[in-house]
Amino acid sequence: MKELLAEASNVGYHPGMEATTAVQGCTPTAGRRERKKQRTREALVDSAFQLFSEKGFEATTVEEIADAVDVSSRTFFRYFASKEDVLLTFQEEQFAAVQEAFTARPADEPVITAIRHAAVDVIRACEDGAFGFDPERFGCIRQLMESSPAVFGSSLEHGQKKHAEMTRLVAGRMGVDPDTDLRPHVVASAVNSVFHTAFELLSSGTVSAERFSDVLSELLRLAEDGINYPAAVPADR
Repeated sequence: MKELLAEASNVGYHPGMEATTAVQGCTPTAGRRERKKQRTREALVDSAFQLFSEKGFEATTVEEIADAVDVSSRTFFRYFASKEDVLLTFQEEQFAAVQEAFTARPADEPVITAIRHAAVDVIRACEDGAFGFDPERFGCIRQLMESSPAVFGSSLEHGQKKHAEMTRLVAGRMGVDPDTDLRPHVVASAVNSVFHTAFELLSSGTVSAERFSDVLSELLRLAEDGINYPAAVPADR
């Protein structure tokens, strides 16, 4: 990892020098800078997850994460507000994938049914390492949520912050205004609760299933019996 960053920092101009002319067909310096920033960010994430797996979340320090990438703690805080924020980047990717899958579901599909298909497909992709998801990171987060109240609390807070976005998506599928119709808010809150209930049931051994996606699917099937509001587009269209 250190070698990768060292190599990246040695590519291009000597330290302190900048390009003074633009060469046609060459990538601008700003593009190289952005790619270097992205590599640094990814290296910090890799370092953090490795240390979390080896030492645990509480025992890992920001300084250790930064040292493993050969950058300063100050550099770490340019990318992340805290250790918890590193973990939330993975959850952010999951949420974005669920959003995309949800909007791609058939327009006439009721809301909870559409959410179940979208969420379970994405979670199974995380578990199986499909579509670019890292199953080791997914497993690490599950273990950390079981062992660290700080991680579990951050995950809860992340879900609450996404309430407005999920509410908007559900309202769009239902064809209603969330400012006057409270049902999309109920769905968003229920889905957030289902995710955390699935985790608690799995971690406590209450259910026999071994995969988070299986528990999530069953709970969302139960939710379909109660608040599976219809989409705005009739099924016969």
